[in-house]
Amino acid sequence: MGKLYVKMVPPADLNRNTEWFTYPGVWTTYILILFFAWLIVLSVTNCTPGMAWTIVNLSHFLVTYHFFHWKKGTPFGEDQGIYNGLTWWEQMDNGKQLTRNRKFLTVVPVVLYLIASHTTDYQYPLLYFNTFAVLVLVVAKFPNMHKVRIFGINGEY
Repeated sequence: MGKLYVKMVPPADLNRNTEWFTYPGVWTTYILILFFAWLIVLSVTNCTPGMAWTIVNLSHFLVTYHFFHWKKGTPFGEDQGIYNGLTWWEQMDNGKQLTRNRKFLTVVPVVLYLIASHTTDYQYPLLYFNTFAVLVLVVAKFPNMHKVRIFGINGEY
């Protein structure tokens, strides 16, 4: 008879705010959202492909910085407020650094930057916008920046 049942291991991350990122297919969906956003920008604005990638890159920067690195806490009450002082990035993977998810979310802005910069032929104003966006996002993701508030901005009240 042997083993009739599979042993289940509880997920490493029990935080409902961040556990969704551990589901299968999230990385693929994330990349597809970026690609379809590029297609939508390209078709709606009738701009060049490079300009569309720049718009997607800057939009990605604004959205992810706000939701991953600025907003604190969780929308769920059952956590008893233990995450109120932490951003989504600080909550992810229970604060463990250099996990696969964190590496993926660090590589995505870099790849977007490379695509946007290359397709715009490294033109003057767009290159600066793209470089600013990637620098802010990547520096915010450094392990040394975990729970760091520069000049106390977005710190505890």
